[in-house]
Amino acid sequence: MNKERLLERFLRYVKVNTRSDAASQTIPTTAGQIELAKSIKEELQDIGLADIHYNEQNGFLTAKLPANTRETVPAIGFIAHLDTADFNAEGINPQVFPDYDGQDVVLNEALAITMQVTEFPNLSEYKGQTLITTDGTTLLGADDKAGIVEILEAVEYLLAHPEITRGDIWIAFGPDEEIGRGADRFDVANFPAQFAYTVDSGRVGSFEYETFNAAQAVIEIEGTSVHPGTAYGMMVNAVKVGEQLDALLPAEEVPEKTQGYEGFYLLNRFSGTIDHAELVYIIRDHDKALFEKRKEFLQALVQQLNTQLDRPRCTISIQDQYYNMKEIIEKDMRPVELAIQAMKNLGIEPKIAPFRGGTDGSKISYLGLPTPNLFAGGENFHGQYEFITVEAMEAAARTIVEIAKENVRINRG
Repeated sequence: MNKERLLERFLRYVKVNTRSDAASQTIPTTAGQIELAKSIKEELQDIGLADIHYNEQNGFLTAKLPANTRETVPAIGFIAHLDTADFNAEGINPQVFPDYDGQDVVLNEALAITMQVTEFPNLSEYKGQTLITTDGTTLLGADDKAGIVEILEAVEYLLAHPEITRGDIWIAFGPDEEIGRGADRFDVANFPAQFAYTVDSGRVGSFEYETFNAAQAVIEIEGTSVHPGTAYGMMVNAVKVGEQLDALLPAEEVPEKTQGYEGFYLLNRFSGTIDHAELVYIIRDHDKALFEKRKEFLQALVQQLNTQLDRPRCTISIQDQYYNMKEIIEKDMRPVELAIQAMKNLGIEPKIAPFRGGTDGSKISYLGLPTPNLFAGGENFHGQYEFITVEAMEAAARTIVEIAKENVRINRG
């Protein structure tokens, strides 16, 4: 792998502000994502890939590295997202620390922002590597620009090593993953892989093929606002009703008190006045039956509260967001077995755990393309303490190449 190329490309990509915007109705939701996609498209042309296409209808950039064998080898895909999360992404100024000493990192001396090993003990594991951080005022964008550069580095490596037999390899870079929209429009019909991987997980070795089932519930509460001096017997404070409703939910079933396969309710937003309040919850569970019970329970609470009021004042609407990819992938475990073996071949310990969230792969799997989630190598995503190392990105790129190799080996039996 070419570490200098990995680093140069990563530093260049993260400086493009591609933060997605949930309030926007355009596709993609922000212009920076289009800018980056079109820049990458030019690079794909220079690299010499085939079937390069930027789809203006869904914001996905796709291309193919053609097979170099006449053997019948399953086509595989690798996918990463262009956008970054809901955190400041303007004026990203990445810092590079070659031969990192494993100690606290001063991100911004002027603002007294330091990333401390006592708070982030994993930092010490990267001693001697080339560490890349923020300047303490923005996120970094390793989620998921690291995934993009790792896929590109693997492709360039395979092109430079034609002695490595491969089948067709499809790549896709898409928009708006962080707001859960991009994959809804993914064009599976024109991405003819038998299975794929999102390169969008965390530290080296991380691999997920189980995600949450997810829904959003919006509860509207109608209050009655009158002058407080004459409010007796008439005022109904919608904010207080909302607090009453939230108190009825299990206090232990929240993100900060659950782990592993445990599901939760999260009050994600609460806004209101006396006459109107809105509560937005997200509902999560790995188990489909428990997921359905959670939705039913919240609906029942709203109905219960309505019976305690002078009249029904609460309404609820629930929308499913994505489902556990395991239900699709467990029907054909080839992509899982392939990735695990590839990591073992490289001496990387697979860290397989249920993912307490969702990925583009959750939705793409249900569109008919099984797509588990492979590590990109970064840590502390979505904030000012995000970091990654060149060595972690190199490990991800090598894993992608090894998956391509193992795909041929398994096919040969």
